[in-house]
Amino acid sequence: MGYFKRNIDAVLAAWAQGNSRKPLLLRGMRQIGKTSAIRALGKQFKHYVEINFDDDTEAGSFFKMNLEPAELCNRLSLYVRTPIVPGETLLFFDEIQSCTEAIKSLRYFYEKYPKQHIIAAGSLLEFALCEIPSFGVGRIHSEYMYPFSFYEFLDALGEDVLSHACRNAQPDKPLPDPVHKQLLDRLKIFMLIGGMPESVAHYAQTRELIGSQKILEDIISTFRDDFSKYRKNMSTLVLNEVFESVMHQVHGKFMYERAAVETGNARVKQALELLIMAGVAIPVTHTAANGIPLGAEINHKYRRIIPCDTGIFLHILGIDKSHILLSDDFKTVNQGSLAEIFAGLELLKTGNTHARRQLYCWIREKAQSSAQIDYLIQRGSDIIPIEVKSGTQGGMKSLNIFMAEKNIKRGIRTSLENFAQKENFDIYPLYAISNLYSR
Repeated sequence: MGYFKRNIDAVLAAWAQGNSRKPLLLRGMRQIGKTSAIRALGKQFKHYVEINFDDDTEAGSFFKMNLEPAELCNRLSLYVRTPIVPGETLLFFDEIQSCTEAIKSLRYFYEKYPKQHIIAAGSLLEFALCEIPSFGVGRIHSEYMYPFSFYEFLDALGEDVLSHACRNAQPDKPLPDPVHKQLLDRLKIFMLIGGMPESVAHYAQTRELIGSQKILEDIISTFRDDFSKYRKNMSTLVLNEVFESVMHQVHGKFMYERAAVETGNARVKQALELLIMAGVAIPVTHTAANGIPLGAEINHKYRRIIPCDTGIFLHILGIDKSHILLSDDFKTVNQGSLAEIFAGLELLKTGNTHARRQLYCWIREKAQSSAQIDYLIQRGSDIIPIEVKSGTQGGMKSLNIFMAEKNIKRGIRTSLENFAQKENFDIYPLYAISNLYSR
């Protein structure tokens, strides 16, 4: 199965070519293509060494000798029978969470062997890092990777012309209607198969949907198998219940008491935090939004939780796939939440990879004057409110209330409509919501 170009490729290439280089941790949830991206980077080097600590338990013994990085590389070179030469070899530690000593060794490469290109990744890395106090502060660089975005999906399909047209469209430069309709068709397919690389690759190579659904089933099973590895004192039964509840509670505030009825709220909250740490659940947190940064005025008591992937969401809920393909809106899909999930995930996947991006919303719960903004983003010094619609119509009461209260001149509606400009808001099609960051 061939490699499809990813947004992270340019980030990794810039790291490799930089003069001042720290060891790199590529972070992100399971099965999003981290290993494939690093192997693709490895082709740019004269030599490439990959050590998987899950498959090769003997390799971990080298890190228990407390060796200097240069000597460690010499011994690893003999072990794998491949030269490890600074500037010529990419050294990749995969599944590094299985070797705590290897994680700790990374900081010394920056201090004592900075010319050696070294990169690490792991499927459950976040849990291991939590167990290491003040891990590598200032000595290790992290980049965050996500499943395929819609534009990456178009690129995988070879739809370069369509992708280019969409990336360059704006509210004052709408797309021709036939092109808009083509993009809506691609959007529906992408929602069905999701952004997990194996599912995308299968569809890109075969153009059939049934096989992608089988792949999604396998991925979901893998997620569930991982639950036992999160924390020793956390019940996999509770994690399963909370994981299922994330799929059913996508609309509105996440209610702990509805997630696992025979489990206390504190235990449910702990399980949810573990799912968030693993990347399979994504929080959307309320912010007062009185200024920037948006994270300065958050309230953790109000959070929506969205799943990590639309394909996984639809598959677990058992939603009729033909309805998605044939429908002109998504209003009947779990109260229209499919559009909200897609928009949030696209915003998450776009832009800065140096930090784990956060999603924010705004809610006002007042009698006869309640309002909710689905997403808020910061663009420069501006706060941009985004209201998501599941079809091509809908009132803008909440957006108008928020804009008046916060003295914001223009807002955003994202829907199945083409690009357009209205009196006080711009319309972005759902498939192009990430264009907000490229303006």
